[in-house]
Amino acid sequence: MLHTFACSMFANAVRFYFNSYKGLNRDIWLLAVVNLINRCGTMVIPFLMLYLTSQLGVSLSKAGVVMSLWGVGAFIGSYIGGKLTDRIGFHKIQLFSLFAGGVGFIILGQLKSYYAICIFTFILAMINEAFRPANSAAMGKYSNEENRMRSFTLMRLSFNLGWALGAGLGGFVAHQSYQLLFWIDGITNILAAIMLWWLLPDKYSAEQAAKHKEIPVKVSVWSDKVFVRFILISVIYLGCFVQLFTNLPVYFKNELQLDENYIGYLSSWNGILIVIAEMALIYWMERNWSQQRAIVVGVLFHVLAYLMLVLFKLSFVGAVVMITFITLSEMFSFSVLVNFWMKRTDDTNRGQYAAIWTMVWATSQTAGPFLGSLVAEYGGFTLLWSLVAALSLLSTILYARLIRN
Repeated sequence: MLHTFACSMFANAVRFYFNSYKGLNRDIWLLAVVNLINRCGTMVIPFLMLYLTSQLGVSLSKAGVVMSLWGVGAFIGSYIGGKLTDRIGFHKIQLFSLFAGGVGFIILGQLKSYYAICIFTFILAMINEAFRPANSAAMGKYSNEENRMRSFTLMRLSFNLGWALGAGLGGFVAHQSYQLLFWIDGITNILAAIMLWWLLPDKYSAEQAAKHKEIPVKVSVWSDKVFVRFILISVIYLGCFVQLFTNLPVYFKNELQLDENYIGYLSSWNGILIVIAEMALIYWMERNWSQQRAIVVGVLFHVLAYLMLVLFKLSFVGAVVMITFITLSEMFSFSVLVNFWMKRTDDTNRGQYAAIWTMVWATSQTAGPFLGSLVAEYGGFTLLWSLVAALSLLSTILYARLIRN
């Protein structure tokens, strides 16, 4: 009897898991394939600083300037990409960004002059990052109210899986030849462009251009006061979240004395949980929870994670629990956040909203780690984690007041 009940429960769980992937638009699946191919080749940026210092003999500070130029170029490219997406359509921008970016990575690998690398890195970042708002706009067009959160979750799965494969393979490739990194990154970009052109023909650009002519003057996205408040809160939360990839590994190494292998396991655990559980979690949440509850619970998990670091000196097992809390925060929150701003868009302004959201991420990824490192250096990690927990709690309260159903 107990065996039969257990089998029934397991079968229901498996059925529920596979049902979470049903009902998505075919174009969303094809776009996920394109993104997976593109992300599998993401090898240059994770190793660019190491390439500059170890292969070209560039000083650490000068290599940092190159990475900063990438960030500035990404910021500007996101804005331009969003504007152009609304004007000429997301398909053309994605296609251009993938193909031109692929050629650009190959060219970058051939440059040896420091100043030429600086200039070209800035230009390449603008071209490469114009893809993101166009890609978000495509996701919005290919999905609907009922499946948008799961559609975005599928995109996240393709990005995370591709990043994990690309970054892992990139270490092996870099050990053999740094030049090969640039060629693989470039070729996979071009291959993704070919797949996009083949699998997803341009069906909406003419419609987009016509709508843009019909409505030549559109109220500025910045006049949407709710959205402006939303992005300001998001800069706080995401600035705290990106500590996961920057200052937190340093803390694990220097304060908890964890070896690099164990730090790698913790990073992998984050990705494994997302790939295994996020789609089913979002599927369940769509049917049972409001957006407000999902955001509040999600960001509160972030508060709990960093309170653990403040209150306890963690072992490796404790660090696994802490990373699990951060991952739960990510899974509960991120799809809802995108769904919140996506609902405020239409075909004439979706690219601009997507561009600003991409710029929010760029700002958080630039300011968060830098400010966090200053606090850790001059005040210690306990102060940093206390501030992260406090700011995450502030974000929870502000999101709860803003996001109503």
